[in-house]
Amino acid sequence: MDLISFGTIFLEAVFGDVPALPGPGEEVYTGQFAFSCGGGAVTVATAAAQLGVHAGMAALLGDDLGSRIVAQHCRRAGVDMAACRWVSGPVAGVSVAVNFEGDRAFISHVPRVPGRRDLGHWLEMLAAHRPQWCYVHAGPAVAPFIARARALGVRVALAVALNDITDDAANVVDCMREADMFLSNQDELLRLTGARSFDAAVAQAVTWCPRVVVTRGADGALVAQPGGTTHVRDGILPVEVVDRTGAGDAFAGGLLGALCQGAGITDAAVAGNRAGSQTVSVLGAVGEVDMEGLSGEVPIR
Repeated sequence: MDLISFGTIFLEAVFGDVPALPGPGEEVYTGQFAFSCGGGAVTVATAAAQLGVHAGMAALLGDDLGSRIVAQHCRRAGVDMAACRWVSGPVAGVSVAVNFEGDRAFISHVPRVPGRRDLGHWLEMLAAHRPQWCYVHAGPAVAPFIARARALGVRVALAVALNDITDDAANVVDCMREADMFLSNQDELLRLTGARSFDAAVAQAVTWCPRVVVTRGADGALVAQPGGTTHVRDGILPVEVVDRTGAGDAFAGGLLGALCQGAGITDAAVAGNRAGSQTVSVLGAVGEVDMEGLSGEVPIR
């Protein structure tokens, strides 16, 4: 494999734009709805596979509906599941996304399953498949995982979410110091650094990680390295934005997929912009999934 992405999978129920979120006892309607699947593991790998890269994911899969949907999607999208681990029972998270006021909000549930973040298994998969890159979120014990991954010759792209920063910002910085690349959006970077301006936040971040890529929505992405910064706007497509779910992960998949194919970082960011644009034009991180035939489908282990 060229790329392995690590993380939790989700079954997504996505509602299109509504005038406002309902209050207690209220009900609102939208003309758009879709079932999709997401989470960094599947979204990153899907975007990279669309470029023709041999991309795989390492996630925990079970015998629940969400796992079945993800497995079916991966087979159809050409995402390699050899690094996944299969268990009995419900595993996939469930997320309801509602779009409103140019943004979206989530209600999510993730079943408590032992060994969901099995870093030992993840390292075994890196040793077995030796990808060029892997994608992982910051979290407990991830900094030593990154160090061991790099010792295997695997380059590591580190992502972050606002809850990771709220839970333990110092740990995120420790992970950044080990990684080859740090991926975030503008709000995450400002929250992490505590800087008063975006420029100051970027300057601080590159002292922690040698390459920082920051997504800025319709304004493209910023690539920051010790030698300077480049604002990349190419690749943004003129699409109607219907749902921002998974845009950052899709950007990461396009970026890493292009890097696996030998692109420079600026051209890779162009590919990331394109992948992110395509994702926001559909409901769900990977678009609407086909539910037909799932009731009798048995996951391939």
